[in-house]
Amino acid sequence: MISLRFQPSTTAGVLSASVSRAGFIKRCGSTKPGRVGRFVTMAMAATPLEICVKASITTPNKLGDCPFCQRVLLTLEEKRVPYDMKMVDLSNKPEWFLKISPEGKVPVVKFDEKWVPDSDVITQALEEKYPEPPLATPPEKASVGSKIFSTFIGFLKSKDSGDGTEQVLLDELSTFNDYIKENGPFINGEKISAADLSLAPKLYHMKIALGHYKNWSVPDSLPFVKSYMENVFSRESFTNTRAETEDVIAGWRPKVMG
Repeated sequence: MISLRFQPSTTAGVLSASVSRAGFIKRCGSTKPGRVGRFVTMAMAATPLEICVKASITTPNKLGDCPFCQRVLLTLEEKRVPYDMKMVDLSNKPEWFLKISPEGKVPVVKFDEKWVPDSDVITQALEEKYPEPPLATPPEKASVGSKIFSTFIGFLKSKDSGDGTEQVLLDELSTFNDYIKENGPFINGEKISAADLSLAPKLYHMKIALGHYKNWSVPDSLPFVKSYMENVFSRESFTNTRAETEDVIAGWRPKVMG
């Protein structure tokens, strides 16, 4: 058994991970327990996968607010795959990053000496390369809840309370509520799957952004949506990879104010 120990790199803007047979995990130079230090025991020794993710814009050496980066990190955590996380300041992209991601987008993961972009492609590659535990969602269930994110953004950006965007979001959440009531606790039933790992970061952004900018929350009339969110947000993989609330708020500010 090995442990993954995260420590700040000497390179600005990069958080590197090193594999150690010691047990303690150290983030950002701190040895405090709780949210800063944690144990992550990985199964057999594999070279950690390198992944470039968005850096926090509020706190040095912290993960930023990209839901697509979190989706990939959730997949790595659920599959217990060791990874080396490199944090990129997307407002000032370094040259080394633009060489491996010419479009300047995250996440990108290095598979067999090749940098691969796009969370859809990356998570599919992870499923093929690391089949256990299986996370693939049956095709007929893969799109469940997929319209929630776009309808959340529409409501968030709306400046007219009577334009119907809130109702469109509520309709999508109601459909999801009914689905989870009949098929839950997860999209594919008893076990978490790739569809949950894609949706959960978006629901997290919805909760924080709408709570801050609209003073809005999921209504009590949708109890299965609320329980689903609580269930997924409380998983260790999620708490290990979620962005700080301040970063989510700051990340959506241009959409709201623009």
